Amino acid sequence: MNEQSEQKRNARVSLPTGRRPTLILGTRGSKLALQQSEWFQSRIHDVAPDVRVTLRKIQTSGDKILDVPLAKIGGKGLFVKEIEDALLTGEIDLAVHSMKDVPAQLPEGLDILCVPAREDARDALISREGRKFADLPHGAKIGTASLRRQAQLLSARPDLRIEMLRGNLDTRLRKLKEGQFDAIVLAAAGLHRLFWAQEITEYLDPVVSLPAIGQGALGIEGRSDDVFVRSVLERLDDAITRTAVTAERAFLQRLEGGCQVPIAAYATLSGEQVALDGLVAGVDGKTIIRDHVQGHSGDAHALGVQLAERLLARGGDKILREIYGTAQ
Repeated sequence: MNEQSEQKRNARVSLPTGRRPTLILGTRGSKLALQQSEWFQSRIHDVAPDVRVTLRKIQTSGDKILDVPLAKIGGKGLFVKEIEDALLTGEIDLAVHSMKDVPAQLPEGLDILCVPAREDARDALISREGRKFADLPHGAKIGTASLRRQAQLLSARPDLRIEMLRGNLDTRLRKLKEGQFDAIVLAAAGLHRLFWAQEITEYLDPVVSLPAIGQGALGIEGRSDDVFVRSVLERLDDAITRTAVTAERAFLQRLEGGCQVPIAAYATLSGEQVALDGLVAGVDGKTIIRDHVQGHSGDAHALGVQLAERLLARGGDKILREIYGTAQ
């Protein structure tokens, strides 16, 4: 353990875990991140009106580097590392993340204390001329920063030109309207949370574009031993969403995946049954290995691992080795 990590571990020993009148919530500074954090701030007030929650903006590496594909600079952890550091040192008490940005492995001492009810998990197509995906012209230029989306869109439409599109949602929409792209693909959840659903041309069926792990869900992270924060947040935890996200993240963890690889998983619940779809794909979309499992909701984690094992056995391991070998 390096000196900095040792200091953070020691700092955690003396951090408050009992009742406090004020909690500090860490958030990225983007319009969407602030909207999500303000929404959750109001939810805490609903269940604990005597607790004051203040927001603290934290700039992450992912916010600073906007001209390089995520796959080339480290993937998921780029949007949470600095916020997690602030949790470990006690600068903040909790953090609101888009769950799809949270790596499968959390730092020691941190935990996802709450998973609120999920928004729409689907991908959304926004086209400049209002054309649906199947009606886009041959060779249309599509903007996305996601290798997962790229692989699936190319699998369905090999004629498309997929080009990198980074930046906040409003930046991406502006680039579309300026004519830099014929269409862009975004998470429907973010558009809903910003009240921009009217921009959506078409919701992409998961058969065409299986969502990212945890897409549409929020993950509220805190210190594992913070009894007070846990007691407040557990009142806002949604059992259905947590079960679905548990299955998806178990799949992610077994594949050791991130933004560098085109993997996807989406779980739905019906009564006590959970159904999980997952895929591993080549970046060019020519090879996609997809499968489905279902079982009791209490076995969500095991189902995620089972599905990952099935995809690896069917050739997913070869795809992942090739992609990771290219990325090195």
